[in-house]
Amino acid sequence: MTAIDIQRLSKSFGKVCAVDDVSLSVEQGELFGLIGPDGAGKTTLFRLLTTLLNPDKGSASVNGFDIVRDYLAIRQRVGYMPGRFSLYPDLTVEENLQFFAALFGVTVEQSYDLIAPIYRQIEPFKKRYAGKLSGGMKQKLALSCALIHRPSVLFLDEPTTGVDAVSRSEFWDMLSDLKTKGITILVSTPYMDEASRCDRIALCNEGKILSIDTPQGIVRQYAAPLFAVSAKDMYALLGAVRTLDGCCECYPFGDVHHVVSKEGFDIHYFEKQLRGVEECHIEQTMPTIEDVFIHLMKH
Repeated sequence: MTAIDIQRLSKSFGKVCAVDDVSLSVEQGELFGLIGPDGAGKTTLFRLLTTLLNPDKGSASVNGFDIVRDYLAIRQRVGYMPGRFSLYPDLTVEENLQFFAALFGVTVEQSYDLIAPIYRQIEPFKKRYAGKLSGGMKQKLALSCALIHRPSVLFLDEPTTGVDAVSRSEFWDMLSDLKTKGITILVSTPYMDEASRCDRIALCNEGKILSIDTPQGIVRQYAAPLFAVSAKDMYALLGAVRTLDGCCECYPFGDVHHVVSKEGFDIHYFEKQLRGVEECHIEQTMPTIEDVFIHLMKH
């Protein structure tokens, strides 16, 4: 069953087209990721689906309810965690949770079994003001508030931005647990390494969807042989490699440069051309989702 259905959705702000003819669907109980940099249109798409904005063109439904016509029904059934911390900083952890429960006409006790694995981690600090929490604790409180009314669909807009690596990993573990409870989750992130935690992903940029597939399916789209090259002077190496025969593209990738080769690439001839580069090393490597994203953006 389809939980989210989007058909040719568009939204512009003046001359800027934030969401450009987007179509995709998310199945019930699926953990679906929107992967892309700032300015890709992820937040605007979330605001459209949570009925905070109306589209210029196209249509979309959440749990069968139209985002324009049935906005009140959607608001009762979804949970939304925006990218920026939006809870009340001058209320305590406990008071924020009680406030959001009251908004939806429920009590904390009624939904405690759902939020318990998350809330227990911050419950010892329930008397602390929300504005005084660490980034990871704010994240857990915001997720608890988004879940307090037992939503069937959960929208999480870049929930791990600015959070330490350990808290990021813990957060994705929480999402995996929520998925087992049948909650449909649409999450956006600029971090390519988080894409592998999703069932399916959509790579997006400048308001457009570049590709939709499983993380493994996205990687399989990359057909060209890919090589990792390093040297003592990485900056000089980058310029040198880009001028050599056999190189289609070369770009920094962590502590190496990735080289996209042309057809008929001869690694021995390539190494011969780089003999004057100090401590140069090249080897074939496996592509990642980030490599596919870079390729799609350029082509």
